[in-house]
Amino acid sequence: MSVEKIAPQDWMTNAQTSAVIAALQAGGFSARFVGGCVRDTLLGRPIRDIDIATDAAPDSIVNCLESSNLRAIPTGIDHGTVTAVSGGSSFEITTLRRDVETDGRHAKVEFTDDWDDDAARRDLTINAISLEIDGTLHDPFGGQADLVAGRIRFVGNAGDRIAEDVLRLLRYFRFYAHYGYPPPDEEALAACRSMASYLPSLSGERVRTELVKLLEAPDPLPTLKLMLGTHVLERILPEARELECLSRLVGIEAANNIDIDPIRRLGALLNADKRGSEDVSGRLRLSNAERNFLSMLAKDVDSIPQNVVERRRLVYRLGAPSVRELVLIGWARDSRTTRDDGWRDFLHEIDAWSPKKFPVTGSDVLERGVDAGPGVGDFLRIVEIWWVDGNFTASRKECLSRLDQEIGKYR
Repeated sequence: MSVEKIAPQDWMTNAQTSAVIAALQAGGFSARFVGGCVRDTLLGRPIRDIDIATDAAPDSIVNCLESSNLRAIPTGIDHGTVTAVSGGSSFEITTLRRDVETDGRHAKVEFTDDWDDDAARRDLTINAISLEIDGTLHDPFGGQADLVAGRIRFVGNAGDRIAEDVLRLLRYFRFYAHYGYPPPDEEALAACRSMASYLPSLSGERVRTELVKLLEAPDPLPTLKLMLGTHVLERILPEARELECLSRLVGIEAANNIDIDPIRRLGALLNADKRGSEDVSGRLRLSNAERNFLSMLAKDVDSIPQNVVERRRLVYRLGAPSVRELVLIGWARDSRTTRDDGWRDFLHEIDAWSPKKFPVTGSDVLERGVDAGPGVGDFLRIVEIWWVDGNFTASRKECLSRLDQEIGKYR
């Protein structure tokens, strides 16, 4: 086993992190950092979440935290995971585990205090690295060298690891998208190809989690092409036929400093109408918000107006954030030109123009003797459509005059 030291980082030694580690150590337990915080530290990338592994049993984790006046949330206590809250920061703490039985879908595990057993059950070498608070690095399978080289390898035999839990096949591609460099590991890729037929056994929720995380990579295209070549992509998302569209979207996001949204990228990747997008949403168990977003993105490029007045009407009706997403997906789907062809100008218009507030309310209708009920909304909508069609220029006085005219038609 490789053991070396690195310089402790600020995130490792700040007050919030130190309090959590100290709480576990005060109970007589050891604790190490694992996961993304370790990988990203070794690569000099920004740290997002801090995950901790410990030889303390879940109940002991809770006792240690509460004894140190830290909040303990039993987020997955049956599976060995407790969330600690320290100084407003959250830390996911998981008890060391070892596999006792595997069936290809879910491994049955038992808690252990053996760090070697826990490392040996990890899927990839880069995920088997652990780091103590003093900077001591434990690397039993050469994960650090793999990480630096962009080499994504399974711990032990690739086929055996996937057979234990087929989800590891998707995790391979997810980690390759974020950390890998070509060429991919031949043994890993061969195992993924040979076991792709087992992917339909996975639940939609598990597939969704891995797919979304993969699409969050700065450029997921090389990985998606690998998945296409190994018949993996067709097993989990047969509708994913628009790799060129996604490629254009990735370029648009990068060139215009636009935050990555994995569901937007999923919408670009799909060759599906609204019904097709709803089928994908159901299969992947997307949230209601994600489902609605994906359905909205199924609109045809030609339905996005090019006239400034019509664009403003669209922004008023749907809201700037939604129209902005439609413009981005429309731009990506527009294969007729490699230039921005007015799309960038549309984005600037959305950012620069704020719709005015409709100057008439239901009270104005009631004051004119209209009975409370559906009729109030009907009159409001008639006048609002007139106001919008006039490019939002009519004053309150003019809108009230128009309201009087409409009400007068029914008297």
